[in-house]
Amino acid sequence: MPPTPPDRNRTDPQAHPQRLRVAHLNPNAATPFLLRPDGETRAAIAEELGVEALPRLEFRGEVRAEGAQGWRLDGQLSARVTQACVVSLKPVRSEISEPVRLRYSPHATTPEGDEVEMGDETLEPLGAFIDLTAAMIEALALALPPYPRAQGAELTLLQDEFEPAEDRRRPFAGLDKLLKGDG
Repeated sequence: MPPTPPDRNRTDPQAHPQRLRVAHLNPNAATPFLLRPDGETRAAIAEELGVEALPRLEFRGEVRAEGAQGWRLDGQLSARVTQACVVSLKPVRSEISEPVRLRYSPHATTPEGDEVEMGDETLEPLGAFIDLTAAMIEALALALPPYPRAQGAELTLLQDEFEPAEDRRRPFAGLDKLLKGDG
């Protein structure tokens, strides 16, 4: 009998699917995942999120059954991202390491309409697939520093910007003299 090859799915991120078909998931065991997008994919994600660069991105974890019909994703997102400083526009590098927990339920619905009441942020509607890439991008978008600032960058405000400038033209300055007949 030939030796069994090592389990490629445990070590090679390229062997992991980016979308899991719910019908193929084992309800009695966790399904591990590991996503490490290549450079081209990271560049596309960086452009979509409006960041300068995304040199490292990894999303790992597992999906397991929760209750009779639901599924739970427990993962860890780690990334290195470069954004523009909000003050100086210099590049700011940040390390991101965030736990990710999502619950998928067939009873959850996608909110519709202009005014949406925010419910449980970890609850997602369950369809035929669990999209790991979408979960990774959403988690990254939420974890990005909202106002990246380069070290030593300060916002200096000029005094003139906040005090109303005197109108130096004075269009009606001589009007009183004209009306009195002095001018």
